[in-house]
Amino acid sequence: MRRVPTSRTDPHNEDPASHQREDRRKGLAYQGAFEAVMAIPIAIGGGYWLDRRLDTSPIFLILGAVLGFASFVLRLVRLGRQLQPPEQEPKP
Repeated sequence: MRRVPTSRTDPHNEDPASHQREDRRKGLAYQGAFEAVMAIPIAIGGGYWLDRRLDTSPIFLILGAVLGFASFVLRLVRLGRQLQPPEQEPKP
């Protein structure tokens, strides 16, 4: 019976350095996703706090939501670029 690999590379055939690189990429992915997701509630919370402190209508809450979502999108774009394998230059 043949074993079907669950990833692109078979973990039993790769060297420790390759396994370590893959673990690092996974760690960076989780860190980036956590930072992206937490940007929204932090920005909304800051906007809510400013609205309460300055006794304003939900202007800062809305502004915080917009800024939080924008930072969420930017973080995911950076994360995508960071996790892409480096392109190898073609040899002439």
